[in-house]
Amino acid sequence: MTDSTSDVLPDRLSVDPRSPFFNAEVLRRGIGVRFKGAQRTDVEEYSQSEGWIRVALGRKMGRDGRPLTIKLNGAVEVWYENPAEDAGA
Repeated sequence: MTDSTSDVLPDRLSVDPRSPFFNAEVLRRGIGVRFKGAQRTDVEEYSQSEGWIRVALGRKMGRDGRPLTIKLNGAVEVWYENPAEDAGA
């Protein structure tokens, strides 16, 4: 997948370990997300190229025990919140 030391973020990323778009190394650095000009901290998954985010729908749960999510369309900006660990080396 994506190298965690690189400053290039993946186009699509999910916080769910069962997702094929999950990347623990990237998430460990911290990801900031701005959606339609507002910073969001509740994003479950995003896609920059397709212009959407997926967020939990309150406390509602599906039959499998996972939170229900809703897909919101709009401009998505993402960035690393923490520098790479070897950036100073």
